[in-house]
Amino acid sequence: MKKYGILLVALMSSALFAANEMKACPFCSAPSLTLTEQVSQSDAVVLVRWVDAKKPTDQEAGVTIYEVMDITRDPKNPVPKGKKIQLSRYRSGKKGDLFVLMGTEGKSVDWGSPVEVTDASYRYMTEAPSPETATAKRLEYFVNYLENPDQLVSNDAYAEFANAPYEDICLISDKLPKKDLRKWVADPDTPGTRLGLYGLLLGLSGDETDAKIMESKITRVASDFRLGIDGIMSGYLLLKGAKGLDVIDRTKLRRGMIKDKDGKVVEVPFSETYAAMQALRFMWTYGNDRIPKERLRKSMRHLLERPELADLVIADLARWKDWSIQDRLLKIYDDEAYSIPAIKRAIVRYFYYCSTDVPKDKDGKPTGEKPAHVISAEKHLKTLEAKDPKLFRDAKRYLLD
Repeated sequence: MKKYGILLVALMSSALFAANEMKACPFCSAPSLTLTEQVSQSDAVVLVRWVDAKKPTDQEAGVTIYEVMDITRDPKNPVPKGKKIQLSRYRSGKKGDLFVLMGTEGKSVDWGSPVEVTDASYRYMTEAPSPETATAKRLEYFVNYLENPDQLVSNDAYAEFANAPYEDICLISDKLPKKDLRKWVADPDTPGTRLGLYGLLLGLSGDETDAKIMESKITRVASDFRLGIDGIMSGYLLLKGAKGLDVIDRTKLRRGMIKDKDGKVVEVPFSETYAAMQALRFMWTYGNDRIPKERLRKSMRHLLERPELADLVIADLARWKDWSIQDRLLKIYDDEAYSIPAIKRAIVRYFYYCSTDVPKDKDGKPTGEKPAHVISAEKHLKTLEAKDPKLFRDAKRYLLD
């Protein structure tokens, strides 16, 4: 059961990576609506203080009364300072507690749930650059609040990075707090949900000292699932390039290569290998050839030795147009250890995509003779169709164009 739980987390992570790959931080948890986005989407935003509240009874619904202290955004019908706002629900509190109310204006303002704030967090909200400001400029503001002691603030600053395109994060690499990032990455108490982002940011701003810290964290023998280690691996590869990938190969991708504290060779945990796979994907998409493409393919090919990852690896190698593994895939197809329909379907799809990889002119029409890899792929497709026609049909049903 534990193995399947890890697999589920990994597959969810893969889906997030695919979604984030186009528009958001690749190693942040699912993006959420930030405070500045909530403010921009509201017709009215006011700072209020708790005045009184009545608990609900069998006869009456509870109410809470607030007093307006400041106006961030006024509706068409202004809300003056000092006005009392009564909400038809009970909220506990004590006199002087501060909240922000955001509302949508109709015949009257429909107020949402109060957000408890302090003077400092309210100032953070009101001074934050608007969503219309260039993303990189906005991130320069939010990076200063990533580990703010006020959880509302720190979580919101993190959400701003989670929503930000990787390309915009790169633009502020010289503004990143390298010393703080180094401390956060090394600190065992840093939440795992933050480590992926911090590892990535340290990779964009760090140096050889930071690479050594990250390598130490990456190469320790882990027996548990480590959130964020994929982001740390990716940041490490940004700093070290192909030399760093040699380390990842040795400690995460090749089977039977790591030893525990007693010197015994042990299997690399699935979650660690999957994290390394995510790092390879990241470098392929975002690495700007920091590591040559063929070198990344070579590392990904190591993972064909892991049946539990084989279908995902084959799909990646097809996207990366690695047509060098055709003979190997034919052997895998008949190997009992890989006798899983998902793997067999992935192999069929691999050969199909390979068979369509022909030179084309500007109008998309094939030009010249078929390359050798196309001819061999067509031959292998016929072999697989004759061997298992039903699975062959199933595999081709959901082909991507």
